[in-house]
Amino acid sequence: MEISEDILSRIQLLQEKYASMGQDLTSYLDGLLHADFLTYWDYIHLDTLLSLQSPRTRFPDEEIFIMYHQITELYFKLCLHELKQIGAQKTPDLKFTTNRIQRVNRYFQNLTHSFEVMVDGMDRDQFLKFRMSLLPASGFQSAQYRMIEIFATDFIHLVDKDHRDKFQDGTSSIAEQFKYIYWQAGATELASGKKTLTLDQFEEKYSRDLIHLAEQNVNTNVFSIYRKLQVSGSDLGELTNALRSLDVLVNVNWPLSHYKSAVRYLQRDPEDIKATGGTNWQKYLPPRFQKRIFYPELWSEQEISDWGKGWVEEVISVK
Repeated sequence: MEISEDILSRIQLLQEKYASMGQDLTSYLDGLLHADFLTYWDYIHLDTLLSLQSPRTRFPDEEIFIMYHQITELYFKLCLHELKQIGAQKTPDLKFTTNRIQRVNRYFQNLTHSFEVMVDGMDRDQFLKFRMSLLPASGFQSAQYRMIEIFATDFIHLVDKDHRDKFQDGTSSIAEQFKYIYWQAGATELASGKKTLTLDQFEEKYSRDLIHLAEQNVNTNVFSIYRKLQVSGSDLGELTNALRSLDVLVNVNWPLSHYKSAVRYLQRDPEDIKATGGTNWQKYLPPRFQKRIFYPELWSEQEISDWGKGWVEEVISVK
């Protein structure tokens, strides 16, 4: 069989490539001859992926609960994939940064829209039973979500709003600020105000790594990159809009999707049911209580004052 010039040219390029690395092209061609063709199921490890659901009860809808949270964590990994690239730039590039933020926004849009699976996609009676077998595990313990927050903004914006003022002079360490991180309020016992086992587990496993990540990203988080681009005199309009969208998607729409689900499954009159792990969801999830904002400089005083308020009132009205 005659070998075309096109194939010969590619073989020559391969020869040059492997020669530059001190490698023998013939050996690699032998490997190619013996290798099996790649299949879809092997490439994405489909059999392994579909084996990762291990319900603890016999209620069918528990599998929905497991799979949805696994899907969520994969989306979080996609977000981190983009955010890490932004911080890794040797010289901040406006187009690159904007593109990556827009990607993260699309991921969170999909997450928010998909949460109807949790809001209306499970049988309430089944959920209220199988959830008791999950204690003290909770979606609160998602370290990837915390990493997204750390990559997105200056760490001070993750400090509980009632304690931020004491750290505004910039002299405190990340470790000192971490003691007042906002999410602690979401894992305290409703009655006593003490830390739940859910929080103790999370802090024991992840606190050191999260503090280290925050220290590494003081000058490379998204907000820091944004300020560096400001200095360059670039037109930041598109990036500003993308960051405002990110702020709303992560800090309003996403927690409120959880709030809507909690209202659907956990709210009872006259007494509310504790969330899985005993998390204080009534005070933790509504953005109007947390006032967690990644990019406060991009919002007006009125917008900050009304942060998430309308959405919460709407959800409560349809409980």
